[in-house]
Amino acid sequence: MINVVVFDTETVDIEHPFCYNIGYKIADVESGNTLLEREFIVKQVWENRMLFSTAYYSDKKALYREKMRKKEIIKERFETICDQMIKDFECYNVALAFAYNSEFDERVFEFNCEWLKANNPFDNIMVKDIMCFVHRFIAFREDYQAFCDKHSLYTESGNYSTSAESVFRYILQDTDFMEEHTALADSRIEFDILRTCVVEFGANVFENYKRYSSIPKKTPRTLVVVDTDGIEHSFDYVKKRNYQNGNKIVLKNS
Repeated sequence: MINVVVFDTETVDIEHPFCYNIGYKIADVESGNTLLEREFIVKQVWENRMLFSTAYYSDKKALYREKMRKKEIIKERFETICDQMIKDFECYNVALAFAYNSEFDERVFEFNCEWLKANNPFDNIMVKDIMCFVHRFIAFREDYQAFCDKHSLYTESGNYSTSAESVFRYILQDTDFMEEHTALADSRIEFDILRTCVVEFGANVFENYKRYSSIPKKTPRTLVVVDTDGIEHSFDYVKKRNYQNGNKIVLKNS
């Protein structure tokens, strides 16, 4: 049994990441058994109308209200949320924490803990980036890249997308899947991505894997070599950047 926590945050912006939504899932990554799920609305941000009106996905306010009405999500002060997280991590013997693009979520906690004078729940637990696992075990697979090519899952710069939404579409083989972009819902799919890397592809959660700045799209190209007798020889290869297809080398007698 290896108990991990996968967590996610939603913030008002990236530069000043005041957090309004926190969700996390504690589970055994080997069996997949869920031990605990919690989701919170951060009281200080939610009740600051001017601040929250700038938030990414602030149009989901009705969804959050409905979840609070059903008691699926709790509105609480940020410092109280952090203390609850610390208790939960200790109670369930959480070995590691994970997030998708974890550098951002770690910065969210550091920023808000300093601003609101809260205890950081990740001070004594290692946080690892699920994207590192995706890049090592999924992103370079031929079937993943073929899936991206078939369904045009690319970044703005034309590289293969490795967003959580794209990767989960591949796992489900369902191009209609859309992230909800609420913290607990995203934590759930990110746990499933991590577990796929572990169960299907043999990842070790304690290992450190490399994250790449991008996963370049490979473009078929042909190199033509003209020998000294004027005969052309063609060689097919792939290039990681989308240069114009076709190169020619002409060999001449000295």
